[in-house]
Amino acid sequence: MDGDVERVRMLIKKGTDPNMRDQANYTALHYASRAGHVSVCELLLDCGACVNAQTHGGATPLHRAAYCGHQRVLKLLLERGADPGLTDDDGATPLHKAAEQRCFVVCKLLVKRFPALRDIKDKRSRIPFDLCPEDDSKWEFLKPAQ
Repeated sequence: MDGDVERVRMLIKKGTDPNMRDQANYTALHYASRAGHVSVCELLLDCGACVNAQTHGGATPLHRAAYCGHQRVLKLLLERGADPGLTDDDGATPLHKAAEQRCFVVCKLLVKRFPALRDIKDKRSRIPFDLCPEDDSKWEFLKPAQ
């Protein structure tokens, strides 16, 4: 949809289900979140898109927004009830995904709102801090509280 809000609106008006999935179990909200299209995400959510829909790999739209560093989409999804504690098939939370991609602002936002995310280990027993550069002290905020 390339961020074309009017086209998405027209498709929904014609009866397209906002929760329709493709072969990978992605919804339009996954794609819009990954691309950073805030207005399309807003429209899809207003029309009943499931904010916590998971792909075959367990990724939610919040995982996609976090991984791609889309702060505005991330905030919108959280405001609309996205669960930041949901994990994908690798056991990664959206904070793991943001840390993996060095999305500093997204990591800060998630930790500020949900500090317990720092303690969650993925299936390889890694916390989000483990995914950050070893020699950069700006990531210290990701360390679990002692």
